[in-house]
Amino acid sequence: MILLQVNQLSKSFVADPILMNIKLEVQTRDRIALVGRNGAGKSTLLKIIAGHMSYDSGEIIQSKETKIGYLAQNTGLESELSIWDEMLTVFDYLRKQEKELRLLETQMGDATLIENGEAYDKILKTYDQMQVNFKEQGGYQYEADIRSVLHGLNFQSFSYDTKISALSGGQRTRLALAKLLLTKPDLLILDEPTNHLDIETLSWLEQYLSGYDGAILIVSHDRYFLDKVVNQVYELSRNHIKKYVGNYSKYLDQKAANYERDLKMYEKQQEEIAKLEDFVQRNLARASTTKRAQSRRKQLEKMERMDRPQGDEKSATFGFQIDRQSGNDVLTADSLAIGYQEEKISDHISFRMSRGDSIALVGPNGIGKSTLLKTLVDKLPALGGTFQYGSNIRIGYYDQQQADLSSNKTVLNELWDDYPLMPEKDVRTVLGNFLFSGDDVLKIVSTLSGGEKARLALAKLMLQRANVLILDEPTNHLDLDSKEILENALIEFPGTLLFVSHDRYFINRIATKVIELSTSGATEFLGDYDYYVDKKAEIEEIELFESADLPQESITKPEKQSYQQDKEAKKLERQRKRRLTEIEQLIEELEAQIETYDEQLCDPEIFQDHEKVLEITTKNEAIKAQLERLLEEWSDLGDLM
Repeated sequence: MILLQVNQLSKSFVADPILMNIKLEVQTRDRIALVGRNGAGKSTLLKIIAGHMSYDSGEIIQSKETKIGYLAQNTGLESELSIWDEMLTVFDYLRKQEKELRLLETQMGDATLIENGEAYDKILKTYDQMQVNFKEQGGYQYEADIRSVLHGLNFQSFSYDTKISALSGGQRTRLALAKLLLTKPDLLILDEPTNHLDIETLSWLEQYLSGYDGAILIVSHDRYFLDKVVNQVYELSRNHIKKYVGNYSKYLDQKAANYERDLKMYEKQQEEIAKLEDFVQRNLARASTTKRAQSRRKQLEKMERMDRPQGDEKSATFGFQIDRQSGNDVLTADSLAIGYQEEKISDHISFRMSRGDSIALVGPNGIGKSTLLKTLVDKLPALGGTFQYGSNIRIGYYDQQQADLSSNKTVLNELWDDYPLMPEKDVRTVLGNFLFSGDDVLKIVSTLSGGEKARLALAKLMLQRANVLILDEPTNHLDLDSKEILENALIEFPGTLLFVSHDRYFINRIATKVIELSTSGATEFLGDYDYYVDKKAEIEEIELFESADLPQESITKPEKQSYQQDKEAKKLERQRKRRLTEIEQLIEELEAQIETYDEQLCDPEIFQDHEKVLEITTKNEAIKAQLERLLEEWSDLGDLM
C-alpha cells in the first residue's frame, strides 16, 4: 500500500535551487535512507514531507489515514513533566478508556442495576465491546512498552520520576525519540536519530526499527546502522534525486557499477561519433562516396547524444604525515583513575600502546571515554595511578566539541595564525583541500556548520604532523563521503592512533585493537569491532555456562557442541564446493556469450546500425559486470577452501 508520494517537487532559497523535480514513493514497511552531502537538502526534504516547511512546486500525495511522525535533528523534548508522566501522554486515549472501563465495573457492582436485567445486560455488552477494543489497541501492555523503549534507549538507570527539565540536551533528544517510537506512526521520519546514542543503544534501535510495522524514512551518517536497517536508498546530489534498491553497501556498489557502465557507453558513443564525422569529412566532397557520407551525416543528426556521466561531487583531499617516527613504546597507563573534581568516573585503567597501534576506545555513554582522552592530553588531571609516554612522541588531539577553534576569527586566520610563516597561497591550498574555497575562507568560525568546523579542525590537525593522534568522535558532523576520506587518510597514517567513536563501520575499518572502558578498568580485545562483539558474546556465553547450576551429565555439552560445529563446517564446505562448480560453469557460459557479442560488434552491418550497437553493447557490459562478480566470488570461495 502506498503511504505517500512526492511528485516533481522543487524548492529554492532566494535564488538558489535546493531541490528540483524530486520524485519519491513510500509504501508500507519500506525502509528508506536519504543520503547525500552536507547541504544537499536532505533535512529540507524531510521537513517538507513532514509538513514543517513549504515548497515551491510539485505535489505531495498521502491518504488521510496516514499518520506521520517526525523527529528533527537534535530535537530535545521540552516538558515540565517527569519522564514517566510524559511518556504516558502518548497513551491518553487508552487511559481514558481505562477510566471508562473502571466506571462500568463500578456500575456492574450496583445491586439496584443488577435487578434491572435489561439495563444490566446493556452495560455488560458495552463493557465487553470496550474491553475487546482496549485489548486490541494495547491497553494491557502500554506500560510495558514504555519500560521497554526507555530501557532500550538507556534510561534504565534513571528514576522515572526525574523531571525532563533537569536532563541534559542529549538525554532530552533520546526522550524525544522514545516518545515518537511509542506513538507508532504509519511513516516514521527520522533526521539523524543516531546522534547522542552509544553503541549498545544503537544496536537496540536497529533491532527495534527492523521489526517496526510501519514505514521508515531516515537520514543518518552511520553506515553500519543503514546497512542493518534500510532496504532502499535515495541519493540527493546536485539538487536531484536517484533511487537505489538495497542497503547502503549495495547502493555504493550499484552507484559505482552504474558510473562505470555509463562512462563506457559514453566513450564508445564518442568513438562512434568521431568515426562517423571523420567519414563524412573525408567523403562528402567525392562524387562516388557523397551519398554514403550524407547517409552517415543523417545518422549523426538523428543520434541521441549521451551526456558524459557526472562522477561524485568534489571531495576533501588530505592525509596525515609525521616529521619523525616515535619509539616502539608509545603509552603505558597503570591503574589510572579519571573523573572531574575528585569524583571518579572510572578506576584501575591499565593498558599499553605500541607504535603502529590503532586503538578504538568503546563503552556506554558517561563511562569516561572522552574524560580519559582529555586526561591523556593533560586537559584534565589524573585522579590516581599513572600514565607515561615513550620517546619522540608528538601528540595531535581532536576535540569533538572543537573547543580549540577561535569563534571570532575567520577560517583563513584560524589556520594562518597557528602557522604564520606559511605563505597565504599555501594556507589557502590547504583550506581548499578541505573544501574551503573562494569567500569561504573569510567566514567567521562561529558561523560555520558542524561539518565545516569538523573539516577546519582536521585541517589544523593535519598540519601538526604529529606521530600520535588522539581523536574524540572524529566522524561527528561529517557526511558519508567525508567519513570515507578521513578513514582512508587514517589507514595510511604511519603513526599511532587512539580514538573514541560510536561509528561501528569506522571502527571496523580503522581499529586493530578495541579497549572497552568500564567503571572498574579497561579490557583489551585484539581485533576490529565485529571481533569485539563476537568475543564479548563468547565470553558471556562461557560465563553463563559456568555460573549455571547444571547436572553432572550436562558437563559433556561442550563436546557435543564441538561435534555439531564440526558437522556444520563440513556441510558448509560441501556447499562451497558445489557453488564453485556452479560458478565455473556460469563463467564458461558468460565468456562464450561475451565472445559472441564481440564478434557481432565487428560485423559491418551491425556496426552501421547505431541502435543495434547500443543494444548489444548494453547487454555485453551487463554480462561483463556479472562475470566480474562471479570471478570475485570464485576467488573468495577459493581462499576459504
